[in-house]
Amino acid sequence: MSEVLSPETRIPTVGFVSLGCPKALTDSELILTQLSAEGYQTSKTFEGADLVIVNTCGFIDDAVKESLDTIGEALAENGRVIVTGCLGAKAGEGGGNLVRQMHPSVLAVTGPHATQEVMDAVHANLPKPHDPFIDLLPDPQRNSFGVAGIKLTPRHYAYLKISEGCNHRCTFCIIPSMRGDLVSRPIGDVLKEARALFEGGVKELLVVSQDTSAYGVDVKYRTGFDEGKPIRTRMLELVQALGAIAEPFGAWVRLHYVYPYPSVDEVIPLMATGKVLPYLDVPLQHSHPDVLQRMKRPASGEKNLERIQRWREVCPQLVVRSTFIAGFPGETEDEFQHLLDFVREAQIDRAGCFAYSPVQGAAANDIPGMLPKEVREERQARFMAVAEEVSAHKLRQRIGATMQVLVDSAPALGRRGGTGRSYADAPEIDGVVKLLPPNKISKQLKVGEFTRARVVDTDGHDLVAVPI
Repeated sequence: MSEVLSPETRIPTVGFVSLGCPKALTDSELILTQLSAEGYQTSKTFEGADLVIVNTCGFIDDAVKESLDTIGEALAENGRVIVTGCLGAKAGEGGGNLVRQMHPSVLAVTGPHATQEVMDAVHANLPKPHDPFIDLLPDPQRNSFGVAGIKLTPRHYAYLKISEGCNHRCTFCIIPSMRGDLVSRPIGDVLKEARALFEGGVKELLVVSQDTSAYGVDVKYRTGFDEGKPIRTRMLELVQALGAIAEPFGAWVRLHYVYPYPSVDEVIPLMATGKVLPYLDVPLQHSHPDVLQRMKRPASGEKNLERIQRWREVCPQLVVRSTFIAGFPGETEDEFQHLLDFVREAQIDRAGCFAYSPVQGAAANDIPGMLPKEVREERQARFMAVAEEVSAHKLRQRIGATMQVLVDSAPALGRRGGTGRSYADAPEIDGVVKLLPPNKISKQLKVGEFTRARVVDTDGHDLVAVPI
C-alpha cells in the first residue's frame, strides 16, 4: 500500500486566472479539465502555486490592459507564468508577439482554444510525478460533469460552446485574426456534452460561439450522428435536439451571439412553443445601412427591424438583447439619430453600448472621419438613456405577471428572500429578479431550482417579485 506522499512527490499546483467572455471561459474549462485528468491540482490564487496560467482577452483596449496587468501581477507574485487566450495571438510593434514584448519573462505564450499547447508548456515547466492513487480523482470543490468536464460557473448553469472562430470580417473586430475562421464542433460531441450537463444537474444551458447562426456552414451542414441517429450539423437541428434533451429535466436552453440571418426565422416557432427560451442575444451593432456597410456587417438596418417585428408576431413573448457601437468612424448625427429611433421602434429589451474605441489591427482604424473621444462618449450616454427608457417601460409591463424564476441566491432557504432570473435574464449581463420573502412560511427557495413568482414592482434594470 502506498504511503502518504512525501514533499518530493506532492501534487503540483497550477494557479489559474480566466479573463474575458464566456467563449474564453469554456477554453479555461477545457484546460482545467485536462489538468485535473492528469492529476494536477488547480487554484484560483497565485500563492503557493508552482506556476500560473492566465487566459487573456485582447478584444478592446481595456481588456488588453487588464490582461497585461494580470500577467504582470502573476509574474510579480509567482514568477512562473504561462499565457494563453486572445491576447496571446496579438501582434505588437514590428510584428512581434505583444505579450513577449511587454513581459519577456513569461514561460510560454499561446493563442486561444489551445488546450494541447498549454498542456505542452505545463509539462515542460512542471512535470507531474505519477501516482496511481491520486491521478484522475475528481476535486469535490469543483463542478465536474463527466464527459462535459469541469465548469467554472455555478453548478446550475453552464456555457456550451458549439463552434470556434468566425467567417465575418467586421472592420471593428480582430477576433478572426486571433481565433481564426469558423470551425463547428461535431454535433454528436455537442449533444453528448449537453446530456452530461443536464444529467449533472444543470438547469440552464447557454449556447455560445462567435456566430451561433452559422453553425455547420464550414462543413456544409453535413450529417453527423447522435446516439447512432443521423442529424444535420445545422443551427435548427441543433436547437431542436437541445430542446428535446432539456425537456425531461425541465431545463432551459438560451441562445447567444445569434446573427439575424433568415435561417433564424425557423427557430422562432420553437421559442413560441417553449422548446427553448424565447430569448435572443443578437449583436446588431448599428441600424443605419451606411454605418453597417462601413462596419461590413452582414445585414442592413431595415431588414433587421422587419425581421425582429416578424419574430415578435410569431413569438410575442420574445426578449431581444443586443450590443451597439456609438461614434463609429464617419457616423453623422443623422446616422446616430437613426440608431436611437431604431432602438425605440424595435423595442430592444436589453441593450449595451460601447463608445467606439480604436483597436490595434482593426480595419476601421483606416476609415476616415474618426470622431473626438468626447463626442463618442456623449453619444454612448445618449444611447444608454434611450435604451434604459425602453427597457424600463418593458419591465413595467411585467408587473402583475407570474413568471418561472431560476434561483441564484437564497440565504436561509429564502426566508429573507433571494435573487434569481427569469427567461428574460441571462446571467451576469442582464438584470435579475429580486425575490421578496415568501408569504407562506412553508415556502422555501433553493439555489439551482425553479420557483414561481409574481412580479410586484421594478427596481432599475431588475424586477421585484414574491415567490408563490
